[in-house]
Amino acid sequence: MKNLFNRLKTGLAKTHNSLMNKIDAAFSSGMSRQEMIDALEETLITADIGVNVCSKMLEGLKNKPWTKDVGELKGYLKEAISNILKNCQSPLQPLALSHKPFVIMAVGVNGVGKTTTIGKLAAKFKADGKDVLLAAGDTFRAAAIEQIEVWAKRTGCDLIKQSHGGDPAAVAFDAVKAAVARDVDILILDTAGRLHTKTNLMDELKKIKRIINREISDAPHEILLVLDASTGQNALNQARMFNEAVGITGIALTKLDGTAKGGIVVAIADELKIPIRYIGVGETVEDLQDFDAKGFVEALI
Repeated sequence: MKNLFNRLKTGLAKTHNSLMNKIDAAFSSGMSRQEMIDALEETLITADIGVNVCSKMLEGLKNKPWTKDVGELKGYLKEAISNILKNCQSPLQPLALSHKPFVIMAVGVNGVGKTTTIGKLAAKFKADGKDVLLAAGDTFRAAAIEQIEVWAKRTGCDLIKQSHGGDPAAVAFDAVKAAVARDVDILILDTAGRLHTKTNLMDELKKIKRIINREISDAPHEILLVLDASTGQNALNQARMFNEAVGITGIALTKLDGTAKGGIVVAIADELKIPIRYIGVGETVEDLQDFDAKGFVEALI
């Protein structure tokens, strides 16, 4: 557990350092109370914690006796952020034990690390002794099929695929049929990720969801949205649109190690209240971690 926390702390270092350096600087500068509150607001918004969240936290701060103890302020921030995040901590692993096959439909725009996240999930499930089937439902993006094929070989998973440019819904149909016939534990389906502003993509995802549900009445059991944390507020916009289109049941936030905008996790949790299943804080399989609200806050503040 200590090693996992150290990975998390290292992964969130850019956001942590950006936040803490600015807060420490404000407290050592002799600012007035209002000037400090203004500086804190700017600092939190810069980390993409979100305007609404900032407003609520600062309102709460104004109602407390003012202190110039930076430790007390950090304690308040920890508590406020924890209260938001704790309701979105819900690991996917226990859910996967209640259905067979457990069908995960992974969605997200191109470039967020969706296929890589699928590969890492497959590795994690395989390490837990699960029989995992992958499906290459992103038939449009160049090299998408080859990319998931590499992960299938690396993790020892079978792969359902068609040729480049094939019908994604047909891949989904074949994959569900195969998952049932082979009695696998978990099916993870990759999907196309062209721009989320294109209505044809959302229509396609709705179609895939219908086909899966037609073959297995309570599936997909998880619609996992993969978001790139470094895109900040754009990630929140994507979450809104995908959720409206297909109903997101869980979120994986990648690339937290490459950004100072890690506060976007807080903004997403506050607005959408969708379970955050995983956070990515590095390149290795171990760097895709189950979301732990307490650990996240400790590493952040």
